[in-house]
Amino acid sequence: MTWIPILRAGALALGALAAACSPLEAVNLLVPEAGYEREAGFSYGPAAQHKLDVYRPRAPDPSGTVVVFFYGGSWRKGAREDYAFAGAAFASRGYLTVVPDYRLYPEVRFPAFLEDGAQAIAWVRREIAAHGGDPDRIVLAGHSAGAHTAALLALDRRYLKAAGVPSSAIVGAIGLAGPYNFDPAAYRSTRDIFATAASTAETRPVSFAQAGAPPMLLLHGLDDTTVRPKNSTDLAEALESAGASARYVSLETIGHIAVLLALASPFEGLAPVMPEAEAFLKSLEPKS
Repeated sequence: MTWIPILRAGALALGALAAACSPLEAVNLLVPEAGYEREAGFSYGPAAQHKLDVYRPRAPDPSGTVVVFFYGGSWRKGAREDYAFAGAAFASRGYLTVVPDYRLYPEVRFPAFLEDGAQAIAWVRREIAAHGGDPDRIVLAGHSAGAHTAALLALDRRYLKAAGVPSSAIVGAIGLAGPYNFDPAAYRSTRDIFATAASTAETRPVSFAQAGAPPMLLLHGLDDTTVRPKNSTDLAEALESAGASARYVSLETIGHIAVLLALASPFEGLAPVMPEAEAFLKSLEPKS
């Protein structure tokens, strides 16, 4: 079976829908609402952006693994509702999934969005058992800036410790096209966002590669010109050199947005993002 006719039909449908709404809203409209239930608008903190949605699978994986997905947007934009397709992708495969909002620039600068992420994970630790998840089996995931957040929270243990979350609760991390080894001071678009950092090193996930880090899956399109694939190879090599587990998957003919779009069921044929993610999640489950 070839994916070309399916992808062509999906692209045409997406184009038609995008004319009437935003591209991500169009993607959400194409994703079937099957296999999960969405519970929206839980507060994890005092700010207006301190909200999260829970995607509860109707046939949950026996492991109780919880995926917390952080969306991208250059730390400047984004809304959890736009990423319903990401929550659906994991929940439809049996994984309880949480998609939080977080504060953005210019309201806040580094490390406020990381602190928000840690507080969202603290909410998961407190509340997720009531939704059917295991608070000791959390996998962090994200795309682009969200992958940067997921990686820093997994590797720089200060943020979770401050939020009262033990590092042992994070059993893995999945990053899609994350800027793990870039210098934010070198780019006009990020210079001011990270100007509050004490050093460039503390903004780079690669700086915190260490033995005992949770296993990580890093996927990156080789045609990505927004975040260079070297970010993923650098982090994978640093983790492996430190004695941690990392799997880097390069995706041919895929760019920065396509690796995210491949999460959505109508576009899974663009790249094996979900098969790789599902295999990784299965590898983290306790052996019987």
